[in-house]
Amino acid sequence: MTKQMSEGQRAYEAKRAAKAGMSLDKWLLSKERERQEAERAREKAKEPPPPPKKPGFFGRLIERASKPIE
Repeated sequence: MTKQMSEGQRAYEAKRAAKAGMSLDKWLLSKERERQEAERAREKAKEPPPPPKKPGFFGRLIERASKPIE
């Protein structure tokens, strides 16, 4: 992590890492990776959905067939 941690924070994270069966460095790397994935997911959710596709040949035929004759 780029942020410096206090001794209390470091001790807390070390306990959590030990409970998960990891070293402190691996634990911090996994937390950073999870944070980045969550950030990417938020960015992807902000993107507008792609425009709907035009109906294909058979879709147009079925659409015409379902319209009443005038």
